[in-house]
Amino acid sequence: MMIENPVFATYVIAATLMILKMMGQGWITVFRMMKVGGGFLNPEDATAGMTNPNPRPGQLDADDYVERSRRMHRNDLENITAFLVAGLLFALTQPTLWIAQVLLYGFVATRLAHFWAYFTAKSHEVRATFFSIGSFIVIGMAVYTLIYAIR
Repeated sequence: MMIENPVFATYVIAATLMILKMMGQGWITVFRMMKVGGGFLNPEDATAGMTNPNPRPGQLDADDYVERSRRMHRNDLENITAFLVAGLLFALTQPTLWIAQVLLYGFVATRLAHFWAYFTAKSHEVRATFFSIGSFIVIGMAVYTLIYAIR
């Protein structure tokens, strides 16, 4: 696989965008923890230091503002990781460019739509729709790859 291969380049672009999204979500969580001064997970997080100059009781309590972002990050870790592997294996099968673009960029679009739905607290049905489409894309790539490999 070389970057000059348009299918592989499509995978690289989609994968890079998803890596940036996943890593960015971690920083959004950190931002939210710092903004509210809480939602910390570990006892040492609630001790005095440069980032927490005035510790207070309750900093280790769950904060929904922080937890929403943390849940979004966990969801990314579950779904984007599978996409990175399935997408790479799929790219190795040398599918047609338009199929690769539809599936790989389709996943990126559904994850961004899922982020929007989760971030803005849309209904479960809206969020689940975007999750499901992305999940079916990853499953489809995996099945395609499996069929390609055993034929």
